[in-house]
Amino acid sequence: MEQLVKFNTELIKRYDIAGPRYTSYPTAVQFMEGFDAEAYRRYTTASNNELIPKPLSLYVHLPFCHSLCYYCGCMKKVTRHAEQGERYLEHLVREVEMQGNLFDHDREVVQLHFGGGTPTYHDDEQLRTLMAGLGRHFSLSTDSSREYSIEVDPRTVTMERLGQLAEMGFNRISLGVQDIEPQVQKAVNRIQDTQATMEMIEGSRALGFNSVSIDLIYGLPLQTVESFGQTIDTLVEARPNRLAVYNYAHLPHIFRAQRMIDAKDIPSPETKLELMELTIRKLTEHGYVYIGMDHFALPDDELTIAQREGGLQRNFQGYSTRRECDLVGIGVSAIGKVGDCYAQNLKDIRTWQSAVAEGQLPIWRGVSLTTEDRLRRSVIEAIMCHGEVSFDRFESNFAIDFHDHFALELSQLEQLAEDGLIEMGNDEFHATPEGRLLLRAVAMIFDEYLQAPQSEPKFSRVI
Repeated sequence: MEQLVKFNTELIKRYDIAGPRYTSYPTAVQFMEGFDAEAYRRYTTASNNELIPKPLSLYVHLPFCHSLCYYCGCMKKVTRHAEQGERYLEHLVREVEMQGNLFDHDREVVQLHFGGGTPTYHDDEQLRTLMAGLGRHFSLSTDSSREYSIEVDPRTVTMERLGQLAEMGFNRISLGVQDIEPQVQKAVNRIQDTQATMEMIEGSRALGFNSVSIDLIYGLPLQTVESFGQTIDTLVEARPNRLAVYNYAHLPHIFRAQRMIDAKDIPSPETKLELMELTIRKLTEHGYVYIGMDHFALPDDELTIAQREGGLQRNFQGYSTRRECDLVGIGVSAIGKVGDCYAQNLKDIRTWQSAVAEGQLPIWRGVSLTTEDRLRRSVIEAIMCHGEVSFDRFESNFAIDFHDHFALELSQLEQLAEDGLIEMGNDEFHATPEGRLLLRAVAMIFDEYLQAPQSEPKFSRVI
């Protein structure tokens, strides 16, 4: 059943607090440096020894960019020194080999994502070398149902290059656009031709790509409700399969690039709410389904179907359709989830390269999930992905009495029900159309780690 969403300004203002995005639980702030390569190896061995080992999902981080986008908070390296990228790829192939040796080769890779940075910073020959390395050490799927995606910069990728990516095995692309308004593009140092972007969306289908995703950002400097509305109207003419529309968080004390943005040009909180409301209204009017958080998809998209059929999940790429996979993170700062652990690689390129050069798995930190973690992760994922929790499912899977185990949490939910975020039943609760925009606030109730005092804010705001 399609889940409706309704914009309620008063409710949003009341619950616009700092909170996790729940791409994992426990969240990354709970990862510990005491979790090392040996701990990670134990979990990979255990995953191989399962009665039916899970298929694999690979995330490969390629951090290099030709130019600096001022809004960006990603782990990236801006350089025009190509040799730095070449050196990185040499070490990346070495990590691919080390990671591949940990997993049985008959475990098929059904998902693959190249993220960044800008993966297309590297030329076709370099990307083919990387794909060949992945193919030597992992069992890459050739089935049409595979999801092999790459983030593409429309400013530097031609249709010919896009065809080369298709030949390498990619069948999905993600295009960073953010905004098509020239003055906004200038303010964030990302000048991008709209016509070239539209041609790439349309041309990708002729080349056999199954899905095109567009990234937009609201709240950028000099944005107006009118101009951003034009951005949305223009892009949906090409019918991208998915759109992710992120809220810009201005944190120059954390992200140095954002210091290049003039704070006085950033839309007011009131205008940002108008931009958010506009986004939801326009995209739903154009036939897109609100998946959750910042994601929208066409009715026949795999995300929409997975949500409708109960198979949607959250991971470090956002929403995903393959909940049965172990996720292997490869490259600097990459995060994986294997069995009941999360593991993150070293986040400094030089340190990461040194570890790989010495033949060491570049694991920096991670966390082993307890039974309580697994229970709460399941509840939080049900909230974030489907907006509802049926108690009997968790009682049977975890041998608990939901009312007793979560007595404190259920009492805290009463206020959210009174405010109209959720509706409570005897053995279930679900988000209202107004509450669908505030699922993070609902999920936070079940986050055991938030019950401890926080010395300083560690998360972005819910809206």
